Amino acid sequence: MMRNKVFWIILIFLLAGLAVYLFKSETPIKVRLTTVSKGQVDLTVSNTRAGTIKACNRSRLSLPIGGQIAALFITEGDHVKKDQVLIRLWNKDQQARYAEAKANVVVTQLAAIESCRLAALNSREQKRLAGLAAKKLVSVERLDTATTQMAISAASCKKAKATINSAKAALQLQAAMLEKTELTAPFAGVIAEINGEVGEYITPSPSGVATPPAVDLIADGCLYVSAPVDEVEAAKIQQGMAVNVTLDAFRGETMAGEVTRIAPYVKELEKQARTVDIDVKLLDKSQQQRLLIGYSADIDVIIEQQTNTLRLPTETVIDGNSVLLYEVSSGTLLLKEFTPGISNWRYTEVKEGLSDGDRVLLTLDVDGAVDGASVTVEE
Repeated sequence: MMRNKVFWIILIFLLAGLAVYLFKSETPIKVRLTTVSKGQVDLTVSNTRAGTIKACNRSRLSLPIGGQIAALFITEGDHVKKDQVLIRLWNKDQQARYAEAKANVVVTQLAAIESCRLAALNSREQKRLAGLAAKKLVSVERLDTATTQMAISAASCKKAKATINSAKAALQLQAAMLEKTELTAPFAGVIAEINGEVGEYITPSPSGVATPPAVDLIADGCLYVSAPVDEVEAAKIQQGMAVNVTLDAFRGETMAGEVTRIAPYVKELEKQARTVDIDVKLLDKSQQQRLLIGYSADIDVIIEQQTNTLRLPTETVIDGNSVLLYEVSSGTLLLKEFTPGISNWRYTEVKEGLSDGDRVLLTLDVDGAVDGASVTVEE
């Protein structure tokens, strides 16, 4: 009986020891590593909210007067030239006034010719009578009458010429009124939107009341990105700085740009940080042909740049200055501090503490991947 008790006690101790051993022994964790290498690192400033692709020139056009649309010369998507007529209102009455004013100019010109020729005739007659009066061949009264007629006809000539100027001014007025019945393109571009059809009446927008424009015109071949940047970060930006532009519509593609404008004021939007609008010009004009107005875009303004410097992915960095370094000899991870340089969301510069070719833990959210953990590398 005693022997059985001893046997069971010994067996329990052996099982307990085995359990402790099995508990303490570690199963290597599968991890993915990345290599510290040389490359380019940029210190950048990014937008706080999505930016927008905009046109350098965009006009929402409306006619200055109301009326019925008589002719619509465009459709949405058309490319138009500068000064091309887009919409014409019914204007037969105005055309008649213009024709009347034009004819009146001709009438006044003919009247001026008649009056000035008569003035020239009276001037010659006065000179002839003055010669005869000097020889006592005509009376003084007749010479005085001729002189008076010459002066009157000269004044009539001047009046007729002034009437021509008045008629021409009236013609210009009627031409301007006729021009108001036509909507023309202030620059070459693409028709984005039209509000109105032939036969409909359109009314100009009253003061303080916003109404849809008759035509939305977007300029050809000139696009830029406007994006908001936090007011603190905006202080680091200067005109001419290089910019990397990315768009959701073209994922994985980066377009080169340049800062062309920094807004001279800060925007204060409710429940959002105060921002400054930054305008960026796209350097490759061939890329602009693929872009549409209104695309969302993100910008990374390059404040400082280091080329051929030691770097590692920013996602591997712990607390800003540490990584989990893989030790090949022991197959374990080691928490290693290093001296960082400039960084962005992709890469962090390594000044000291790590060497070219070192391998560090790539993904920090692996369970059990901590300092001293035994790991196996998953390529």
